[in-house]
Amino acid sequence: MKKRYRIPLLALALLPVLAQAGDNRRHFGDGVASYYSNEFAGSRTANGERFDPAAMTAAHRTLAFHSRVAVTNLANGKEVVVRINDRGPWGKGRVIDISYAAAREIGMHRSGTARVKLELLD
Repeated sequence: MKKRYRIPLLALALLPVLAQAGDNRRHFGDGVASYYSNEFAGSRTANGERFDPAAMTAAHRTLAFHSRVAVTNLANGKEVVVRINDRGPWGKGRVIDISYAAAREIGMHRSGTARVKLELLD
């Protein structure tokens, strides 16, 4: 007699959520990240939004606006996902500027900069 397996209804309902958890990632660089100071709060970003230090946003020179990027602090392994809404950074040797909230999340808010790995999420 052949065994039949039944998939619980709850598991079927969770399939779309589980699919999102496995974002495709494409590594596109390492370098030094910095963060925006709170003095820019309320200023317009390059895509027209107002800068919010509490939002998980970032500036990158070339990535499309609204791209999602995983930023990993190489010193401690902490990661944050940010959305690109501005252009920059313009400081020499920097690859990304992140918001203060994102900087706190990965533990670089005291030092101001950190070596990071960047991965583009699909």
